Amino acid sequence: MSVTRIALLAVLLYGGAALGQNAGMPQGEPADNTKMNQRDRNSAEATADQQKENSSDRQLTQQIRRSLVQDKSLSTYAHNVKIVTQNGNVTLKGPVKSDVEKAAIEQKAAEAAGGADKVRSELLVKTDNNGKPSANQ
Repeated sequence: MSVTRIALLAVLLYGGAALGQNAGMPQGEPADNTKMNQRDRNSAEATADQQKENSSDRQLTQQIRRSLVQDKSLSTYAHNVKIVTQNGNVTLKGPVKSDVEKAAIEQKAAEAAGGADKVRSELLVKTDNNGKPSANQ
């Protein structure tokens, strides 16, 4: 395998970190998911490993994910929110760019799930150190 292929493979596998790049993270902001990881260790919280493997729950998750990714007005954060479906009930988790984006994601999930009562939103608007929505999205 050539050096070029090895380098390309490293970039694909490690998102640029193998080349010493910060993989798109704003400079000076460490990636710290400690609070999220602590929350997700709580047995009462829905996590990706609790996604049901029945056909209807998998299809519902896929339908929501597809609608998010197809909406190019949404940020990368929105395209990557966690979607966990259990017995037709959807839990949404992760950071989003704005309240408008949060509402759009919740609406798409509610439409797919058959109503807002089937969606539990734990989406958080990502803010900067001053409490304003972050511009580095």
